[in-house]
Order: sequence, then C-alpha cells, then structure tokens
Amino acid sequence: MRRVVICLAMLSAGVLLAPTTASAQVGIAGVVRDISGAVMPGVTVEASSPALIEKARTVVTDNAGQYNFVDLIRGPQRVTLLP
Repeated sequence: MRRVVICLAMLSAGVLLAPTTASAQVGIAGVVRDISGAVMPGVTVEASSPALIEKARTVVTDNAGQYNFVDLIRGPQRVTLLP
C-alpha cells in the first residue's frame, strides 16, 4: 500500500508541473543591416505584442549588428527599429 501512495504522489507532482514546462517561451534574433548590406551596431530594436506584460521590449544591436530577444510569449510580435 505504501508504494502505491508514493507513486500516486509522484504522478500528481508530474501532472502539476507539466503545464509549466509545456508553456515554451520563444525568442527572436536577427541582424540589422543598412541598404548597402553593412551591419549596424548600436541600433535600438523593439519587439511589441499585446501578449507581453510590458507590451514592448527593446534591445540594442551589438558590434556585429545582431539583436536577440529572449523569453517572449508565443503569439504575434512586431519587430521595429527605433530612431
């Protein structure tokens, strides 16, 4: 009888944790280039979505013109360059 109780408790814990691990978050990454194809460091890039708690996040491109948004919520995202 004791083994059954322990197994059920472990199964219940796994079911409770499943939604947390199943709700995968996503990221968006890219490179900002000018019209000639040269990379653009120091550009502010914004990702916005009604699904985000803060509604918008910003990052600045690195020396290689790369940006990376992490831990975004699934759903449509608008990525724009800010002046």
